[in-house]
Amino acid sequence: MNSGCRTTLLRLALVATAALLALGMVVVGQSATAGAASIGQLNSQLSHEQSRQQGLSASVGQLSQSIGTLGGQISLVQSREAAVRTELERDQAALARVRIQRAHERQLVTVLKARLARARIILARQLVSAYENDRPDLMSVVLEAKGFTDLLENIDFLRRAQQQQTSIITETRQAKARADAAQRRLAKLEASNLEITQAVAARANALAGMNTLLQSKQSALQSARAAQQAALAASQAKGRQLQSAIAKLRAQQAAAQQAATSATFSSGPALGPSGGFVIPYAIVLCESGGQNLPPNSAGASGYYQILPSTWKLFGGTGPAAYLAPKSEQDAVAARIWNGGKGASNWVCAGIVGIH
Repeated sequence: MNSGCRTTLLRLALVATAALLALGMVVVGQSATAGAASIGQLNSQLSHEQSRQQGLSASVGQLSQSIGTLGGQISLVQSREAAVRTELERDQAALARVRIQRAHERQLVTVLKARLARARIILARQLVSAYENDRPDLMSVVLEAKGFTDLLENIDFLRRAQQQQTSIITETRQAKARADAAQRRLAKLEASNLEITQAVAARANALAGMNTLLQSKQSALQSARAAQQAALAASQAKGRQLQSAIAKLRAQQAAAQQAATSATFSSGPALGPSGGFVIPYAIVLCESGGQNLPPNSAGASGYYQILPSTWKLFGGTGPAAYLAPKSEQDAVAARIWNGGKGASNWVCAGIVGIH
């Protein structure tokens, strides 16, 4: 088989290879499109979760602020409660003193009533005795006296009896007045005792109600914040899962694209007979089969099938490319390729789908 036939067969084989590669690229592209659709859905879900997280974070912040404000109110109430409890202790001490005084006054009233009863008995007896017996006068005492000494004793007796009677009457009146005063004072102490007791009960009830209300509100806010924090943590965990899934899909897409690129640009051996090539191997394989061929009918030659005019234009030495070493052919081909801008200089570039 001559060189021209071999070149034609190689080109046909490369065309088939390029078609297969194109088909593979279509499949990869479809897979990438499906992956892109999945990534789009995941990104939408992630955006929704992030928006939800922002709302939950704001809610948690507001609840924390409310709890902090409530904490300040609780501290203030507790401070007032401490002051009121100090006042309650003073009231209780005063109440204890009132109770002691009340007990004392009751004892005093009992004693005075007993004294008053005795005085009334003595006074009644004296009145009865005075009524039943004639009251002796001074003349009869003088006449009946058996001597001066007896006279003095009788006069002294009369005087002391009169003084005793007067004293009993006075003592009885004073005892009655003291008993009445004690009863009035006792009534006032009892009223004061009742007032203090009612005030203490009112303060205690007010403090108990306030503390119960604040504690209930604080508990409700803490429960709400805990629920929001749990929801936020769950949303953050879901967000991390979505980010991981997106990263995995992107990695799969990148691997698929890398595989497609490697299949397009490196199908066949990476190295030719004398080393690597500076343009995609698919083009080299299509043009020369990786061989340093002599000029064809158009005059193109070498590994890269470069025309003489193009060879000279891009700095090649000698009349034709195949006569130069591969290193020089590589250098000239690299200048022609120029990162892909000169791909149109090779017909096989269009054949294998590289532009």
